[in-house]
Amino acid sequence: MTPPQQRPRRRFALALALTAGLLVAGCSNGSAATDATSTSTITTMAGSGKPEVSSVLDKQAQTVLDQLLQYPIGSQAQVSSAVLTIAPGVSTGLHKHDAPMYVYVLEGTITVTYEGGIVKEFTAGSAIIEAVGTAHNGENKTDTPVKLLIVNIGAEGVANTVTL
Repeated sequence: MTPPQQRPRRRFALALALTAGLLVAGCSNGSAATDATSTSTITTMAGSGKPEVSSVLDKQAQTVLDQLLQYPIGSQAQVSSAVLTIAPGVSTGLHKHDAPMYVYVLEGTITVTYEGGIVKEFTAGSAIIEAVGTAHNGENKTDTPVKLLIVNIGAEGVANTVTL
């Protein structure tokens, strides 16, 4: 049996160890909601059981070319998504979108050239609403693949992407 004078020391040491463990766990990102290669901003904090949300794009009302965001009307809404991988040195080819498109750059850097010579570069972690009705070409000018999460916010009978 432990003498009474040593019990407070053990309790203090146990409390110190638990506090240190909680601090270390609290400083970590917890377990990601997706696989380790993604840039997910939703994580579960260790011990809390509650997700932590970091806004990526909030109440965006304009496209990357400052066009007012408008949804197609007159048809049934349709949402589709995909992950697009663009190898080094490859481009998307000239195209346009007839409906709003949300794009999140998961990995790499993509350079997009819009009609009129406007050039924009988007790096990993960038979230954008792509231009609507404007011809453009995306190109991977780097030596690593680009991965894009694409969410088309379209409507029945409206082309998400039109090749030009």
